[in-house]
Amino acid sequence: MADAGVHTATANDVPEIIRIHRETWRLAYAQLLPEEVLSTLDTDEAWSLAVHSGAVLVATEGEWTVGFVVASKAPDEEVANADGSLPEDAATTALISVLTEPRWGRRGHGTRLVAQACRELVNAGATRGIAWVPEADKASRNFYERLGWTGDGMVRTLDAGGRPLREVRMSGPLAVRLDA
Repeated sequence: MADAGVHTATANDVPEIIRIHRETWRLAYAQLLPEEVLSTLDTDEAWSLAVHSGAVLVATEGEWTVGFVVASKAPDEEVANADGSLPEDAATTALISVLTEPRWGRRGHGTRLVAQACRELVNAGATRGIAWVPEADKASRNFYERLGWTGDGMVRTLDAGGRPLREVRMSGPLAVRLDA
């Protein structure tokens, strides 16, 4: 494998982040999401704001950008219990979303991204992570399980262009081993 690395995203990374997001979701979620949803996934402005906030890391292999992770404090509505109450650790729970382009999969990029994000989150005071994953996305659920995360029983159904999309919440420690 060529040199692999992880760095904080810059404005120069935004076009590749958008490309990876759109192409990977079109491939992975074509059966779950209608085309009109897939075609409006994100905008330059939304990604530019996320990158500017420092919440995005990108993975590279050689000269190629191969994936990214978005990680920051979880909003209360993302971490709330089914009854709307907040768990005791709500203020120190982080929301993490990782995506590696499939052709670069199984090379450790996703784990490296999450491990670096977790180190930064712990340094900022976070104690636990959560991620929302489509219930039908077994590959993503397996990825988080290999990191020691489990489904915590929370489920939500989103309206994806008139088609329901059921997601499960994965939850786990912010101590990710690079050999996971």
